[in-house]
Amino acid sequence: MELYRVWGAAANGMGKKWNSYAIEQRGVAPAPYALMGGTTTIVADPDIVTDFIVPANATKGVDGSFFTFTGLRSLVGAEPPATFKVSKVSLAEFSALNGQSVGYAVLEYPAGTTNPPHIHPRSAELLFLIDGTLEVGFVDTTNKLYRQSLQTGDIFVFPKKLVHFQYNSDPQNSALAISAFGSAIAGTVSLPNTLFVSGIDDNVLAISFKTDVATFQKLKAGLAPKP
Repeated sequence: MELYRVWGAAANGMGKKWNSYAIEQRGVAPAPYALMGGTTTIVADPDIVTDFIVPANATKGVDGSFFTFTGLRSLVGAEPPATFKVSKVSLAEFSALNGQSVGYAVLEYPAGTTNPPHIHPRSAELLFLIDGTLEVGFVDTTNKLYRQSLQTGDIFVFPKKLVHFQYNSDPQNSALAISAFGSAIAGTVSLPNTLFVSGIDDNVLAISFKTDVATFQKLKAGLAPKP
């Protein structure tokens, strides 16, 4: 199958911030689909044709500071958070990642907290547990659950685009992990927020989950932003 890489930036616009690009796969397809000229689109980071991308506003070029991110210094020596906290290092926070296909996150889990079920649509996640213990898992496209109890020093991979979670079941001690991503724009789709806070009609949710509207209204009330 031949791959054709297509992205919206013109040849002289590679220095501009991009959002995504598409890979169109053209090849043998079922007859009706092929006759329609169908394509499969995959969203991912682009392959750049330069060593790195210099921001358009950096008229005098860049130095080593451009490739340095200091946003995590605030975590050193800080008091542990009261709720689950993720500190991201993605394209939005660190412009030097543009075109480099990498991202990073520090995850802090107070005792008894969870990183709720979610998806990263553009990357797998490689989690390294630095301190504490975690219960982790993901669900594949056959609806099979893969779960594991992690100890300090363990690494676990969450495959790309699959629903996954982490839970610190220890009632006394916190946990700390770092995650690496194969994209600077891995993205996060939180299932609780997507289902209950996005504005999907209550009747649609009630029918889909074979329950009543009142039940979903209670769930939505618990997830509503605190004033």
